[in-house]
Amino acid sequence: MKRRSLLHTAALAAPAAVLARPFVARAASAGTLQVGYQKSSTSLVLLKSRGWLEKKLAPLGYGVTWAEFPSGPPLLEALSANAVNLGFTGETPPIFAQASGTPIVYVGNTPGQPHSEAILAPKSSALSTVADLKGKKVAVAKGSNAHYLLVASVLKAGLQFTDITPVYLAPADARAAFQSGDVDAWAIWDPFFAAAQAGGQVKILGDAAGVVPNHIFYLSRRDFATQHADALNAAIASVKEIEAWLPPNLPAAAKELSPSIGLPAPVLLTALQRQKYGLVKVSPAVLADQQKIADTFYKLNLIPTPITVADAAWS
Repeated sequence: MKRRSLLHTAALAAPAAVLARPFVARAASAGTLQVGYQKSSTSLVLLKSRGWLEKKLAPLGYGVTWAEFPSGPPLLEALSANAVNLGFTGETPPIFAQASGTPIVYVGNTPGQPHSEAILAPKSSALSTVADLKGKKVAVAKGSNAHYLLVASVLKAGLQFTDITPVYLAPADARAAFQSGDVDAWAIWDPFFAAAQAGGQVKILGDAAGVVPNHIFYLSRRDFATQHADALNAAIASVKEIEAWLPPNLPAAAKELSPSIGLPAPVLLTALQRQKYGLVKVSPAVLADQQKIADTFYKLNLIPTPITVADAAWS
């Protein structure tokens, strides 16, 4: 009788297992979330090392891949090529991406971080203000958030952008040019900014306070966002979780991040203390700030065509 009972139970369970197989197959083929991050995207670096995002996406049938980029522009080039479908950048790279025809959407943003980027000069330099940059060479990553900081700072100082000579270099090359004296100043963001400060041989000509908002954005492609909103919403939830943990745990976070980012914990702590946390949906006011950047860049012929930033809003 015991054997008959077991066989009966197995027979009842079999249809449920059969019915479950198509669901499992669909879940397994849901796809992969390809995440692009930078050394400045501390929330994503922590998620990568902890595996939280993988755990949240696995029940939905998604895998996760990670790719590090030196700055926002090459990250969004990868987004354009479908090599990335969720990326983290500052406020300027999405302007260039949209102007080039990439169908981006703004998935979310963190609050403005005006003290997380700055224009630096050597401590021994005679330069003391942004206005002193007239006729000088300034290193900056083209299309980065620091690019707009440089543009807006120069204009606010009463100069024209043509009054300076921008030298377009990735952060590592820019630091080398700055240290060797090949450029007179350097527009840069954290944690590279904090690392330069740690050496004690730089001074700040100006940061973003009162100049630009310096919002940080999470971006995707319109087609991916339409087809895989569940994956993006899960990623947003994961970022919110890690950003809720960060503010009361900055020293611990700096120690945890140090091996992954390759900078000492005290340097990272400086950068973390300047950041603001709390991922939110992109508001019309933030999109309006982005529109100002787009209009400025178009007037300076830095992008080839005018764009309407609100077209990249994600419902």
